[in-house]
Amino acid sequence: MDNPGAREDKEGQAFVCGTRETLQMGMREAGLDLGLVYVSYLLKCRPIRAYNKPVAKEACSSHLKLQLEEKKPSLLFGLGNVVVDSMFPDVGADVKSYRGRWHTFQGLPIAFSYHPLAVRRRPVLMKYFVQDVELITQRIKGMT
Repeated sequence: MDNPGAREDKEGQAFVCGTRETLQMGMREAGLDLGLVYVSYLLKCRPIRAYNKPVAKEACSSHLKLQLEEKKPSLLFGLGNVVVDSMFPDVGADVKSYRGRWHTFQGLPIAFSYHPLAVRRRPVLMKYFVQDVELITQRIKGMT
């Protein structure tokens, strides 16, 4: 995810509104155990106003790297264009062109999908979101 919203930032919880509901709905439809998922953000706090995105991402990148080292995830699932572009900045990547297959980021397998807020605003994207979560679910089942 790119950054927490106002409620997430205030309450210290990931996805406290409709975005969480959309993520959970897609995960349930794909048969993914919600307990297996750890949510993190590229930016570690909510930007108050317009901000310099490249500078903010660079400032937070060391924190994300530390989280990856600490949590030792088996795979990553990036949600939204901001995340895709942050992981692969040199190629002008976007979700539409990167979803549906596996990539590698810092030695970890990563798949991408639409941001749950985009899915919430454009329900037609839900079928693609569920397909992408199913890709994750299949990979997890293959690891056990």
